[in-house]
Amino acid sequence: MPRIMFGGDYNPEQWPEDVWAEDMKLMAEAGVSLVSVGIFAWARVEPRPGEYDFGWFDRVLDLLAEADIGASLATMTASPPPWLSRLHPEVLPRRADGVRLWPGARQHYCPSSPIYREYAGRLVEQVAARYGNHPALRLWHVGNEYGCHVRACYCDVSATDFRRWLRERYHDVEALNAAWSTAFWSQRYGDWSEVLPPRTAPTFGNPAQKLDFARFSNDAILACYTMERDILRRYTPDVPMTTNFIGLVHKPIDSFRWAAEQDVVSLDSYPDPYDPGTHVDAGFGYDLVRSARRGQPWLLMEQAPSAVNWRERNAPKPPGVMRLWSWQAVAQGADGVLFFQWRQAAGGAEKFHSAMLPHAGAHTRIHREVRDLGAEIAATAELAGTRVRAEVALLHDWPNWWAVEGEAHPAPLDLLAAHRAHYAPLFDAHVTCDVLPPDADLAGYRLVIVPNLYLLSAATAAVLREHVRRGGTLLVSYFSGVVDDTERLHPGGAPGPLRDLLGLRVEEFWPLPADGTIGLDLDGRPGRGLEWSEWVEPAGAQAIGTFTEGELAGRPAVLRHSYGAGTAWYLATRPEPALMRAVLDRVRAEAGVAPVLPGLPDGVQAVRRHGVDRSYLLLLNHGGAEVTVALPAPAVDLLGDADRPTGLVTLAPRGVAVLRS
Repeated sequence: MPRIMFGGDYNPEQWPEDVWAEDMKLMAEAGVSLVSVGIFAWARVEPRPGEYDFGWFDRVLDLLAEADIGASLATMTASPPPWLSRLHPEVLPRRADGVRLWPGARQHYCPSSPIYREYAGRLVEQVAARYGNHPALRLWHVGNEYGCHVRACYCDVSATDFRRWLRERYHDVEALNAAWSTAFWSQRYGDWSEVLPPRTAPTFGNPAQKLDFARFSNDAILACYTMERDILRRYTPDVPMTTNFIGLVHKPIDSFRWAAEQDVVSLDSYPDPYDPGTHVDAGFGYDLVRSARRGQPWLLMEQAPSAVNWRERNAPKPPGVMRLWSWQAVAQGADGVLFFQWRQAAGGAEKFHSAMLPHAGAHTRIHREVRDLGAEIAATAELAGTRVRAEVALLHDWPNWWAVEGEAHPAPLDLLAAHRAHYAPLFDAHVTCDVLPPDADLAGYRLVIVPNLYLLSAATAAVLREHVRRGGTLLVSYFSGVVDDTERLHPGGAPGPLRDLLGLRVEEFWPLPADGTIGLDLDGRPGRGLEWSEWVEPAGAQAIGTFTEGELAGRPAVLRHSYGAGTAWYLATRPEPALMRAVLDRVRAEAGVAPVLPGLPDGVQAVRRHGVDRSYLLLLNHGGAEVTVALPAPAVDLLGDADRPTGLVTLAPRGVAVLRS
């Protein structure tokens, strides 16, 4: 894209045609350059099976082209029309307890259904053939928010597809029995026909079966995407493809696997205005989607101009927050800022979801802020294509996520909470962080952080070992290296194949009581550990911090081990935030990782984007007070006086500066 794109979802089918001309005029005035269109148009363009009515949609795309507004053109398959489930009720999904999910909302289809895929494929053929050469087309938007409402289907069609998937993975039923440890509880299978999805059972289900079903469900949904994408590629090989991930990190969908199948990664992000730390969580999600294609710019496909409609309490964004959070996405690598949606719906389940053009019209605070942001985005076109660089990587793995939060563990764990605990001190210290899969190339990273990597393969252990051997620094947190990729315990216990690297073994897990804490001492600094503790026996590692109370008093809690030319650290608990910051400050200092800009006031975020011959420093004030930032060298603020370099930047509360250096 030649500039930072700006716009949102456009749903003209919800409005009479005489409204469309006003939409084009107001979009142009607001600086809109890209809209996602057609996402929920299936029932309108195919009112009856095989009967297509594209005339009205032709007029919409023609209007967009005339207004020089690009289309992120959807394949229209996200919500099947009522006639499909009337004719073929077998396409409807079932929950684990057998309850069928009915039409009346959206995404009411079994991902494994060949009937759904057949009808969806026919529609995509029509859309691709008709609009592949349309001048408004900029990007294909395949499906929409996959896995949002139907994360897995447990019906008989899915059961058959699951067995096919398992046969491809294990080849014979005896290999499946070995992988699933079916000697336990008399679960041994004698024939593939006996294997089912992990439906509701009397007590704890087989953890390996559940893990494989999560893998399968991700693949089944991904197959829907790739089926449509491949049709589009036949017609338009040069038009890029995307589909929008939802939430900051969405558990059912392995974004790393999916990103490899896309040309552009896009994300729907809805931080909660009631949560004072929501911008840190957003930052983690933005770093992940940027990292999913190794630093390639991404698209913020959806966000709310103000309030959403789906939380229990839906807070509006105070003045300036929408601008601040939009620029945060750009700072962290986005080359597009889009919203849901352009015109606020008059009916339906999302009528109270805010929009760029509210019910009250153009003369409103929200629309004025939208127009002002559109002008700023247009004035910073030179940012497009620049990239964010990082010396720190935090590892996140979807199969591990599915496994570590399973049942019958020493205590329930929340992997995203663990990530947040390790990520927030870096964010607050103005240290840029990539979020990578465990099999990523770690060359170029000084520090790698591994929270709760319960499911650890020998291959991943080898990658981590090599990173440290070559001089890198590694920090691993508790309950890591416990099982292999089939949920079987590593021989000798945790941390499994990392024992030599970390210089220790874990003899016993000692999870803390709910809301319990334990005393810590970190080289003379007292503090508390949260959630977890472990009985650790050093085998070469040095205790840097110890537990100070209870049965573990005097035993190591924070350990450091030299390995090859590098250093590996281990946390046997989660230090409270202040102490975690102290640990990470020490670890990254030893690793030679510096902040983007030292000495920044609390609440100010700093990120640098790099071009071929210049770089851009973006400063965002998430705090509640005005601050002044001294720059290392004079720079031009693209949002201020572009003709006068400055060495001091004053940021109002929620203020933003985009500095060219």
